Amino acid sequence: MPSTMFLTMILCFALSISVAVAIGLASLVGAWQANVNLLAIVKEMFGAINKFPLAAIPFFILAGNLMESGGISTRLVEFAKSIVGGIQGGLAATCVLTCMIFAAVSGSSVATTFAIGAILIPALIKHGYPTNFAAALQATSAELGVIIPPSIPMILYGVSAEVSIGEMFISGFGPGLLIGGVLMAFVILYAKWKGYGKGDREGKLPFLVATRRAALALLMPVVILGGIYGGIFTPTEASVVAVFYALIIGVGVYRETKIADLPRVLRKSVISSAVIMFIIANAGLFSYLITRAGVPEMIGAFLVEWLKSPALFLLGVNLALFVIGMFIETSASIIVLAPILAPVAVHFGIDPVHFGIVMVVNLALGMITPPFGVNLFAACTVARISLDQIITRLLPFVLVVFACLMVITYFPVISIGLRDLVYAK
Repeated sequence: MPSTMFLTMILCFALSISVAVAIGLASLVGAWQANVNLLAIVKEMFGAINKFPLAAIPFFILAGNLMESGGISTRLVEFAKSIVGGIQGGLAATCVLTCMIFAAVSGSSVATTFAIGAILIPALIKHGYPTNFAAALQATSAELGVIIPPSIPMILYGVSAEVSIGEMFISGFGPGLLIGGVLMAFVILYAKWKGYGKGDREGKLPFLVATRRAALALLMPVVILGGIYGGIFTPTEASVVAVFYALIIGVGVYRETKIADLPRVLRKSVISSAVIMFIIANAGLFSYLITRAGVPEMIGAFLVEWLKSPALFLLGVNLALFVIGMFIETSASIIVLAPILAPVAVHFGIDPVHFGIVMVVNLALGMITPPFGVNLFAACTVARISLDQIITRLLPFVLVVFACLMVITYFPVISIGLRDLVYAK
């Protein structure tokens, strides 16, 4: 049964059928082979999405879209440029830094790509950066949206692997800052080497002016993350606070979001949320069927037998997830694989929160690797280029993030060091 399910899913991918439908069809084939009751199919699909922490997903998506329409993202760009925009390559570094700040609220890399890319991709092109480089940079920088908390994939991992979402969030800061810092250093050096961005100083606001303009926007992640770690509200409740904060600032203070714009923003958010929830429901059924067939136990036994040490296990998992992330959407991969791999990681003595960070960072790479990298499609849409035009510019960025992943994997203190420090108190 499992082999038929995987073959069906691969065939669907080859026929360019969407990820959610491919997983659903493969699950139905498996259920038919296993003579699973139809009521059980409905029950498992409903059970996969009937979890309170998942309510955060549509709210964070809505918050990100409200930030885009309300002028918050524009002010964050101005603030980031006032910090790093005064040197050659500074505009490219501004892209990375803005995505890091925006990620601290939106929780979604796709929302970050559209919100920040709509501003910075045209600006990068205007300052002499090649269009495909600007798109590749934006797609890679937006990846930080799922690494820096709050993060939708971290919520999914926490639910699937039954670990604390709060611990996942606080453990994402170190890896997010590491990848963001290395990316900024890389793009500045790369721009100087290639001669890009010699006019990046143009349009740079004084730091105090930019800070004053962006003060309310910068306060947003402080309110959200401070509320979570201060015990004022849960990560799920924080997503609702993010929506109201973005709505009040965008409509009532900046006044860039009109009441007439809200139906469009809501419609866009509902469609994005429905797609993710549909994937989760189908992936839940898929996970139930392969668990019922004993696949997790077989994979666990194989890994334990052939990968004798935690270091080898982590290497094998990284290589496997890198390939899987190229073909399967991040949310679906986490929901299907986390219940399988997390217990094996614990068997090897690996902290499940650290392992979750490794999974999230690794699968985030799948967002910028062809053929199904969602960030690539989003960035190409904003830049108005085809996917094949961006691929050649991606390799350096993929190598940089992969190198950071290896450091994060084998130095757990980067991810769980802050968590241990906070929870020790």
